[in-house]
Amino acid sequence: MLYYLFEYLDKTLDVPGTGVFQYITFRSALAFLLSLLLSTIYGKRIIRFLQRQQVGETVRELGLAGQNEKAGTPTMGGLIIIFATLVPVVLFAKLHNIYIVLLIVTTLWMGTIGFIDDYIKIFKKDKEGLKGIFKVVGQVGLGLIVGIVLYFHAGVTVRTDTSTSDIFRMPTETVILPAPVEEKSTATTIPFFKNNEFDYAELLAWTGEGYEKWAWLIFIPVVIFIITAVSNGANLTDGIDGLAAGTSAISVLALGIFTFVSGNIIFSNYLNIMYIPNSGEMTVFIAAFVGSLIGFLWYNSYPASVFMGDTGSLTIGGIIAVLAIAVRKEMLIPLLCGIFLVENFSVVLQVSYFKYTKKRFGEGRRIFLMSPLHHHYQKKGYHESKIVTRFWIVAIMLAILSIVTLKLR
Repeated sequence: MLYYLFEYLDKTLDVPGTGVFQYITFRSALAFLLSLLLSTIYGKRIIRFLQRQQVGETVRELGLAGQNEKAGTPTMGGLIIIFATLVPVVLFAKLHNIYIVLLIVTTLWMGTIGFIDDYIKIFKKDKEGLKGIFKVVGQVGLGLIVGIVLYFHAGVTVRTDTSTSDIFRMPTETVILPAPVEEKSTATTIPFFKNNEFDYAELLAWTGEGYEKWAWLIFIPVVIFIITAVSNGANLTDGIDGLAAGTSAISVLALGIFTFVSGNIIFSNYLNIMYIPNSGEMTVFIAAFVGSLIGFLWYNSYPASVFMGDTGSLTIGGIIAVLAIAVRKEMLIPLLCGIFLVENFSVVLQVSYFKYTKKRFGEGRRIFLMSPLHHHYQKKGYHESKIVTRFWIVAIMLAILSIVTLKLR
């Protein structure tokens, strides 16, 4: 809202200095600072409110060191993240931007699903929480909304012809250039390849002429799968103090770099990447989101004063998935969100191997001492802080490698 106020002051009343709000970098900095302040200052008040409402974590006996001490720690701390993200976004972002609208919808949608799950666990005393089928239905519903909007909305376009731009030509040069074309496209980016653009529509080329108009049959299911997978991966990663919030902040920060350069005609031209008009505005949302995650870590670092619960973890996963899809970097998710992938994969491997060995040998055997993977290291005697720190280091390495793909092809 402040963006529109300062735009009016600048363009209508010509008030000096108000034009600075036109810069994404300035608004992103303000969004980060405000979200950091909100999450650290008001986070304590939210925690006290949760304590008064007796919103405490019910700990299952898993035989892990320090587990019993966590019983009764307030959960639903994801409310801090949601609150500290949305307030700066509403104040500093362009609310008519379709990408910002999608991210706000994602935050509220996944936050609601997570909140219902936490509510059932705490107040209904059902440790299973919201039934898995209902979670999946909610994730698929969001995937449908995001996929349909990104495919059909007129404001979602790309430009791959940035080389024809005249931004680097001398003022004295007189060159007639073709008009730049912004087009609807289901193209995405394949990392590490030189000609790294792939269009989902090409998977239907075998159907004959006019296959492009049916690209949504591929694109929307892909969006649904990615949102479901990443949100579940974030949910599984949220198992020890500071792990999910820290690794997510690192991944989202890397996505912020992608959104900024992809939404800037100069940088996209220099890096020879797809230019996505209006996508740079997502940088403001990302700055607010990163600030809220870092502020949340103030209370969630070991020993945690609050847990994010599914309210936070499902929201984090949904936002990361939508950001990656919107900036056409969803194929980087296995690398960028490698921690989520490994945590998810460790559970799949553990369950599959247990069922296989039980069927073949009569008793189930395990690959890991316990899954997800962070619990395996806890069982081996590593302290929570050491596990989290090392996972953060790996997340930083993966984020840097992901950013390097901008030039490494």
